[in-house]
Amino acid sequence: MVAAPSWAAGPVTVGQDGDPAGWQWQWQRPSVLLVEDDPGDALLVEELAADSTCEMSLRWARSMAHAHELLAEEIPDCVLLDLNLPDAHGLDAVSRIQSRTDQAAIVVLTGLADREAALAAMAAGAQDYLVKGHVEPELLERAVRYAIQRKHAEQAAVALQATQMQAQENARLERGLLPRPLLGGDGVHVVARYRPGRAQALLGGDFYDIVQGDDGTLHALIGDVSGHGPDEAALGVALRIAWRTLVLSGITGAEQVRRLEEILMAERAADHVFATLTSVSVRHGASTALITRAGHPGLILHRRDAAVDWVEVPGGPALGVLPELAAWPAEEVPVPAGAGLVLFTDGLFEGHTGRGKERLGEDGLLDLARETAALDPEPFVDGLIARAEALADGRGGLADDVAVLHLRWDRGSAGTR
Repeated sequence: MVAAPSWAAGPVTVGQDGDPAGWQWQWQRPSVLLVEDDPGDALLVEELAADSTCEMSLRWARSMAHAHELLAEEIPDCVLLDLNLPDAHGLDAVSRIQSRTDQAAIVVLTGLADREAALAAMAAGAQDYLVKGHVEPELLERAVRYAIQRKHAEQAAVALQATQMQAQENARLERGLLPRPLLGGDGVHVVARYRPGRAQALLGGDFYDIVQGDDGTLHALIGDVSGHGPDEAALGVALRIAWRTLVLSGITGAEQVRRLEEILMAERAADHVFATLTSVSVRHGASTALITRAGHPGLILHRRDAAVDWVEVPGGPALGVLPELAAWPAEEVPVPAGAGLVLFTDGLFEGHTGRGKERLGEDGLLDLARETAALDPEPFVDGLIARAEALADGRGGLADDVAVLHLRWDRGSAGTR
């Protein structure tokens, strides 16, 4: 009877004294779990590891059940796996290790006559194989080290593919959130901008839309779903598309907002999710705008005389907050000839101004608008966003997504077809 290896009761370190020059620290002492039922073969692995130039922290599992117990305690860098265990055989042994961890590299141990099984194990996810009785210390060291490297490369490739797929999905959602205006005349001038938050890892739920009805009425929407991520972005897309459908069906004002709230409550991923929005309607040739506001910030009136005014009409709560009690009045607001309405999401003014806790706020945003009020709509909007970003630079830029709409129409010609 062969005695159990000296490290059978727990992890020990074996190998040469000193570290080989030029090696990176992660290769100096890889943790290895040997799953082997034969004490003689286990002892041989210990001796091979001791003779190699790579220190290894070894643990020995005598069965698959024992391996599962050790894997619950610690995930190794590499698993040396015998394919003929009393409680797991062949590909079943590989799949059972994989079911416990997808982080460890796997090197299978097989007999000379079982090369086909070893190749099948590699096809199933193992990184390499060794033939018992034909392993030298250098070969063991190289197999373990390269298996870990291959595993890291595989994980990096999977992570890259997942990132690319997420970017593609985000791009699709962004196209849904930020549509092309549906305009029928030459008298309407629109400047639309969208800036993702500084993290850019999570897509936000800011959305907007502009539509002109058959009667020439101009309709505009801007909104923001609470939170960040694909669920919130998808909800923003659903609300925007529903809004466009309602507009084209002739449903506006409070009834429009009520139906949007019904959609939000049916589609939201959690009960705490809500959305704010402002909807604007301008009749053909009119000098007033009808504004309906649901928990959203006010607007800026960009006047032709290089002045700006803050406009905040009475409104109702955000969608999804008080579904049974909410009411959203529509307010008529005069818009002087040549003036434009600027709609935006709160990410534009909620950024920090420097390293302290102070935020730009609505008053600060209005001050920034005054600095660029003499500019035409496009440089006015770009300058407003740039100044807000510059003030937040000490905190890494604007943290939240920002959507901005600048609407201006020619009196007497808006909606001409």
